[in-house]
Amino acid sequence: MDKAQITIFTDGSSQGNPGPGGYGVLILSEGKRKELSGGFRRTTNNRMELMAAIAGLEALPQPAQVRLYSDSQYLVKGMALGWARQWRAKGYRKKKNPDLWDRLLDLSDRHEVEFIYVAGHAGHPENERCDQLANAAAGRRGLPADEGYERSETDLHPPTLF
Repeated sequence: MDKAQITIFTDGSSQGNPGPGGYGVLILSEGKRKELSGGFRRTTNNRMELMAAIAGLEALPQPAQVRLYSDSQYLVKGMALGWARQWRAKGYRKKKNPDLWDRLLDLSDRHEVEFIYVAGHAGHPENERCDQLANAAAGRRGLPADEGYERSETDLHPPTLF
């Protein structure tokens, strides 16, 4: 059986870095369009860029051939140039966001994903829509915790007892 051909556009944002953050995803397949978004109360822009790609790939019910467009060189180079796999093989020494890189690498093993860079804020309609979704999500009230970020932040800066 041939795999479905899917196009995904993603974007992430944070209002402050760290600060409230959001991601936006646009999935195009067989003339259908699906939008996804979500956010966290305290996170970083890079985490939201990764989370957007993860959310898009996790939304696919079956393994697919995917062209994933992002304006994040951190995401695109990390995946397209194999850096993330190298970081994983070395135990992510001194690398940030291992929880999200692991999820993304696992999803990339399930799907055939081509990561493609698109310039942000350059008038690309799908990228602009993802930016709108991400910023709207970051501005929502009652955002949940980004457990991976808040846990790593606590590890770096443990609370003082006195």
